Amino acid sequence: MDDAALAPSTAEAQTSAEFSSVTIISVTFNSSCIVKDLVASVPPGVRVVLVDNGSSDIDQLQTLASEQVSVVVNAHNVGFGVACNIGAQHACSDYLFFVNPDAQLSEHTLSALLEAAARYPQASAFNPAIEEGNGKQYFKRSSTLLPREHYMPRGWPTRDREVSVLSGAAIFIKRATFTAVGGFDEAIFLYHEDDDLSLRLKHHGPLMFIREAVLTHIGGAGSARSPAVAALKAWHMGRSRVYALRKHGFAAPWWRSFGLALWQLCSPLVWLSKRKRAKQLALLTGVWSMRGRP
Repeated sequence: MDDAALAPSTAEAQTSAEFSSVTIISVTFNSSCIVKDLVASVPPGVRVVLVDNGSSDIDQLQTLASEQVSVVVNAHNVGFGVACNIGAQHACSDYLFFVNPDAQLSEHTLSALLEAAARYPQASAFNPAIEEGNGKQYFKRSSTLLPREHYMPRGWPTRDREVSVLSGAAIFIKRATFTAVGGFDEAIFLYHEDDDLSLRLKHHGPLMFIREAVLTHIGGAGSARSPAVAALKAWHMGRSRVYALRKHGFAAPWWRSFGLALWQLCSPLVWLSKRKRAKQLALLTGVWSMRGRP
């Protein structure tokens, strides 16, 4: 076969060079089976950093390591935000793309985000249009850290637009901006770290939703679904909620969180499901553990 036939086309080489300005960072926790689909969806030329938080399936995850994919192993679970910051430290590209392990890029996700970064140079960070595994549109329209008047309509905006808060499932950001805001708050182990980051990023420029940058997120598949895992996540959610509300100056953050957790626990639907019951009890316990803390 002619050597020229084996060489990448000029267009492919240009695309690879363009994408070299992006590093994808994904935090894994017993999610080697699902993250392989994310890695498979990444175009050539894009470096991938997988930061593992003390998984039991690390041997399977290591099989994904390559010239393009780096696997960083933490001895134990240091939390989502800390792991993201570790991933950022292993990147030297202009842009960082934090993506959940149970997501997959479309053919045009990265090119649309790079075009948006050039089109909106004042923006601090971007969310792609996130599609759920069943084809439904996902759009983060609200947050515990937002007043209700800042809530947005349901569903994807019909065009690019500024948004109130970013979803942590897929955040595209200049590395320099991420460094300028101090990265993720490492006091938050899990949950509300994207809300907190969004509020800090707003001081550096608008948060943008990019309509043509479509990404599929299965959701809830990054780690095993069981009462024990649900309880662990919910306990951290309760603690993070109180911490984040306090940090951003909300009134009565502990009582507000405790009341909401107690109200959710009283739902009859919760007591019909072992997993939901474990989750809501752990949420209440997590909030309780934050009482009296500064």
